[in-house]
Amino acid sequence: MSDITLPPGAPRVLQALLADFLAGRKAALARIVSMVEDGRSGTDLLLAALHPRVGRARRIGLTGPPGAGKSTLTTGLAALLRAQGLTVGIVAVDPTSPFSGGALLGDRVRMEAVALDPGVFIRSMATRGSLGGLAGTTREVCDVLDAFGCDRILIETVGVGQSELDIARTADTSLVVLVPEAGDSIQTLKAGLMEIADVFVVNKADRPGANRLRNDIDLMLGLRGGHHMKNVPAHHGIDLRRVGVASAVAMPPADAGPHWAQPVLRAVGVTGEGLPELMAALDGHSAYLAESGELDVRRRARLRERVKDVVFQRLTRRLWHDAATNAWIDAQVGDLAAGRTTPYAVADALLLKSGALMTGEPA
Repeated sequence: MSDITLPPGAPRVLQALLADFLAGRKAALARIVSMVEDGRSGTDLLLAALHPRVGRARRIGLTGPPGAGKSTLTTGLAALLRAQGLTVGIVAVDPTSPFSGGALLGDRVRMEAVALDPGVFIRSMATRGSLGGLAGTTREVCDVLDAFGCDRILIETVGVGQSELDIARTADTSLVVLVPEAGDSIQTLKAGLMEIADVFVVNKADRPGANRLRNDIDLMLGLRGGHHMKNVPAHHGIDLRRVGVASAVAMPPADAGPHWAQPVLRAVGVTGEGLPELMAALDGHSAYLAESGELDVRRRARLRERVKDVVFQRLTRRLWHDAATNAWIDAQVGDLAAGRTTPYAVADALLLKSGALMTGEPA
């Protein structure tokens, strides 16, 4: 696209890198992704230039507890997408050690079945202390993959608990992966995971307890939606087997209104069992988003969050990287320790005196 340019005076090395990127060279893609991850100089210029190309790719997030088989399912879904002729970007996030600061980043090894496919680009990222289940720059990396022309972007989070739910702000569709060994039903069905899931899948469903877990999820979804007793004869309770079968439908009935009925599927990632049905559910949710207008709502919300994140990052960088600001705070510590002032008063005073620094205006 000829309208994708850098501002006049941008470094030539950035101009050459952008030209290679727009020409579809994967080496340039990898370099820009690394720049974004490391926050190197020129990153903002490149992301701003690529922004007009962002928004075409469908983003699918996979989250769930450690050991649920997210990497295996990601590999299987990528293979199915490639069989359809679609290009795939995979962003796999691994936790950073709080002791060494390192991360294993072993997802490429787990995804060896698709790692050498020229239509698949895999990037492993470390959280680097970021909370929420994703790395701090995951969304920006997804934007770069989107601008490069990937048709689908699969985002695999670190193993999450109940609050690491940033994936819901990043993906169009959130897939929650559970396993029979994930714990008792109450532990599994914490509100956070229940609320972000667009599709549930019980992986490793050839193990004992898989059907019970599906039934538990179905029952909880019915309770939350107020439909758990619909079409059930009085005094006979709920036939969980019927509920489980109904939940496998990827799209709600025509008269169900503008609401998505979260399917609860089963799969065995290592054998591929259930993956076609899972892909159909993901496609069904994508169709629902487009037809209901929810896709536009979600993407607008995502853009709004991006603006807030950029403002927060820039203000934080300007304040805490400023030597005079840090020296002023150090000078207040004595009064804080003696009780002559409070952290709140110091914070208010800092905001008042830092207006020019935060707006970038000369003092």
